[in-house]
Amino acid sequence: MKLVDKLSQSKKPLFSIEILPPLKGKSIQSIYDAIDPLMDFKPAFVDVTYHREEYIYKKREGGYLEKVSIRKRPGTVGICAAIMNKYDVEAVPHIICGGFTREETENALIDLQFLGIDNVLALRGDSIKTEPSFVPEPGGHHYALDLVRQISDMNKGSYLDEEMKDAAPTNFCVGIAGYPEKHFEAPNMNSDMKWLKAKVDAGAEYIVTQMFFDNSKYFEFVELCKKSGINVPIIPGLKMLSTKAQIKSLPKIFKIDIPHDFYEALEKCKDDKEVKQVGIDWCIAQCKELVKANVPCLHFYTMGTSETTRRVAKEIF
Repeated sequence: MKLVDKLSQSKKPLFSIEILPPLKGKSIQSIYDAIDPLMDFKPAFVDVTYHREEYIYKKREGGYLEKVSIRKRPGTVGICAAIMNKYDVEAVPHIICGGFTREETENALIDLQFLGIDNVLALRGDSIKTEPSFVPEPGGHHYALDLVRQISDMNKGSYLDEEMKDAAPTNFCVGIAGYPEKHFEAPNMNSDMKWLKAKVDAGAEYIVTQMFFDNSKYFEFVELCKKSGINVPIIPGLKMLSTKAQIKSLPKIFKIDIPHDFYEALEKCKDDKEVKQVGIDWCIAQCKELVKANVPCLHFYTMGTSETTRRVAKEIF
């Protein structure tokens, strides 16, 4: 079922989560252990992230260094199929530009269609850690906009092979990312809005935001989207800050602000246990305000654990 249909049919905000594939060599049981405690809240969908290749250098005989490609968290598509089979809930794989040619993207989408996966989140994806900026695969997409266009073309029965006749159209519901505090590469918010609207015009049907800790940023973002002619559902992305290290790492990694009052409360914490409780309390307050504003869904970035998300969800749903 398409997510936009679920969102439109619900009379109250839905609950959803994002999970990480386990590290290579680990069992899928870790996924089930993370999801099981949250099934009481009837998630509308489960996002499954995709992690592209990384490069390491291995020392070989003679002192030479060999550049080796590895993927630490494979299994996104298989996990989606397993989740849908076990829980009867919609699974949404991330589809990224990095590491894929257009042909490989097309083939991956065909696999998803055959598996009955109707929803995808189209992202450019991060650059490889050893590269200063994003570099597309030769023959691949540079921007998420181009990825959205390819998926939309397939939804119309248009594939890369122009000579293909009577091709069956796919039926994907395409989601995209939004940034209430601006994508870090965008020169300004107006520029960010321009490209966000271009993705919606190309066929994106809903937006999931980057995490934020200040609800006013989300509300301002929604209003700016409306003024820009963007009228698709905008799902707020939420995360519980749970360790002292995250006070510095999250703003640095995700280019987001921690509100002054929240920061002061965190600074008073003696240890991670106290930080976790403050983070949970702050997120509960965020959620209550967002529910009151009748947002379409509350989307939680679980990072593979369920404890803090469950504690928040028990107070909201």
